[in-house]
Amino acid sequence: MYKSCSKCGKIHRAGDKCRAVIQTHSTDEQKQRSRYAWTKKSTQVREESNYLCAVCRDRGIYTYQGVEVHHIIKLKDGGGLLDDDNLVCLCVEHHKQADEGKLDADYLRQLAQQRWGI
Repeated sequence: MYKSCSKCGKIHRAGDKCRAVIQTHSTDEQKQRSRYAWTKKSTQVREESNYLCAVCRDRGIYTYQGVEVHHIIKLKDGGGLLDDDNLVCLCVEHHKQADEGKLDADYLRQLAQQRWGI
């Protein structure tokens, strides 16, 4: 029996895994991110940030929609999963810019420190 793949749109045998799917995170990162501790910490960071993007807020704009928690130093590069000084709340646009290296890591660390009052 064959089925249409929801990932690539091709036809595969039922039960076969699609080889075209590219993982965005390593298996170890996926396990870490699925833990309750990460869910709790990401909620805490959003709450401390008042559900606002830190970069937008620094520029005088209040963006509440689509805020995500960004790791300033990636987990694969040795950044801590739950380190307060490595986490900052960003909107989708600024999160994408940070991942592409368009936002300076030192600037993001300053914003993270402002979140918890240092």
